[in-house]
Amino acid sequence: MYWSYFSTNPQISINNQNNQHINLLTFSSPWNLLHFPSQPPPTFLKIALFVKKWPEKHHAGGLERHALTLHLALAKRGHEIHVFTSSPTNLTSIGNLHFHLSKPTAAGYLDQSTVWNQFQAENLTQKPFDVIHTESVGLMHTRSRNITNLAVSWHGIAYESIHSDIIQQLLSPPEMPSQSSILKERVSKVVEEIKFFQRYAHHVATSDHVGDILKRIYMLPDERVRVILNGVDEEVFKPNEAKDLKTTFGIRESNKSLLILGIAGRLVKDKGHPLIFEALKQILSENSTFKESVIVLVAGDGPWGVRYKELGSNVRVLGPLEQTQLARFYNVIDVFVNPTLRAQGLDHTLLEAMLVGKPLMATKLASITGSVIFDQDIGYTFSPTVEALKKALYEVWRDGRVVLEEKGKLARKRALRLFTATKMAAAYERLFLCIADAENENGKNGYCTYRT
Repeated sequence: MYWSYFSTNPQISINNQNNQHINLLTFSSPWNLLHFPSQPPPTFLKIALFVKKWPEKHHAGGLERHALTLHLALAKRGHEIHVFTSSPTNLTSIGNLHFHLSKPTAAGYLDQSTVWNQFQAENLTQKPFDVIHTESVGLMHTRSRNITNLAVSWHGIAYESIHSDIIQQLLSPPEMPSQSSILKERVSKVVEEIKFFQRYAHHVATSDHVGDILKRIYMLPDERVRVILNGVDEEVFKPNEAKDLKTTFGIRESNKSLLILGIAGRLVKDKGHPLIFEALKQILSENSTFKESVIVLVAGDGPWGVRYKELGSNVRVLGPLEQTQLARFYNVIDVFVNPTLRAQGLDHTLLEAMLVGKPLMATKLASITGSVIFDQDIGYTFSPTVEALKKALYEVWRDGRVVLEEKGKLARKRALRLFTATKMAAAYERLFLCIADAENENGKNGYCTYRT
C-alpha cells in the first residue's frame, strides 16, 4: 500500500510507502497537508508570543487575526500562552492565555526594551518558555539572535512588496512623479532583510511562494524554513442555506436571478479598490444587461466605501462586519472578488470565502496563484489592469450561477484540506513540539519525525 498527498499545486504528488519516516525539518511542502493527531499531545508547552497588536474585533488585519486564531486554538488544546503585545481592547478570556501589556512606540511597534524585560521576568519563573513565537518582527532581530527555540512567521516580506510597487507605478497617472526612489529604497530593504533574517532560528512562510523566496533569494538554509499556510475558523466559515440570508443584506427573495459579487476587507487603495471601482463603473455604464442582472456587496471600512456609493444601487456598501455576519455575507454571494495590489502574505478573505464554498476572483500575484487559485477549477485570476479585470468580470457573468456553484464546491474541498484553523494549529503545534523536543530532550520524543 501507498499513501499519497498533493502539494498545493495538484500537478505535483509525492508517494511514500506506509511506515516510512519523514524528517519534518527537511519537509519542503506545506505542513497543512500532513495529518497530525486531533487529540491534545501528552506534552503541554509554555509558549511566548510577540505580536504588535492584539485584534480589535472585526478591525483586525491579517497578521493580528492569524495570532488570535492560532494561539486561541493552542490555548484550548492545553498549552500555556503568554502574549506580549501593546494594550488591546479585546482581551480573550481563557485560563491559560496570559497577556503582558505595554504601550506601543510612536511608530506603533512594540517597545522592545519593555517587552524584553517582561519576557525575561516570566522566563525566570518556575518554568521557562519552551518556545518563542513572533509574528513578523514583533520581537526584533536585535533580541532574537541568540534564541535557538524561536520561530518567526512571515506574513509579508520586502521582496514581495517590490511587485506591489511596480503595479502602483504602472497604475499611476502619467502626470504623477516617478516612484523610482521608492523602488530603490525597497531593494535596499530587501538587502537589509536578507542580513537580519539570519538572526531568527526558525522561519515559517505563510505561502508556498514566500517559502521559496526565503530559501532561494534570502538564502536561508532549507532546514530552517517551513511552509504552514494560513487557516481560518471552519466552524464560523461554512455553508449556510438559511432562506432569509439575502434579506439580511437588503436583497429581496424575488430577485433570485441576480448574480451577486462580493468584495470584503480594508477599502483602501493598495487593496485594489480604485481598480475594481473603475472596472465596475465602465461595465455598468456600457452594458445595461449586466447592470440589470448583477449586484455587488461591499463589506469593510475605509475611504473607498464612500466612493462605491457613487456607482448607484447596483453596489451596496455594508460597512465592517464581525465574523458571523461576514460568514453570512459569503453565503449570500455567488463569487468573491479580491482585487488586491499587495503582493504580500496570504489574504484571509480568500480562505474564508473558499470554506463557505464560493469561487474566487483575484489578482495574479505569486502567493495567490501558487497556494490558492492554482487553476480555473476554483476561480479566476486577472492582471492588475482595468481591462483585464473587466474581462474577468464578464467571464464570471457569462459563466453564470451553475458554473460558479461547481467551482465553489471544489474551492471548499480544497479549503478543507489546506486552509482550516484546525489544520494550521495542528501544524504549528507540531512545529513547536519539534523545536522544544530538539532543544530540551535532544529529540528523544520524535516530534521532528512524521510517520506515514
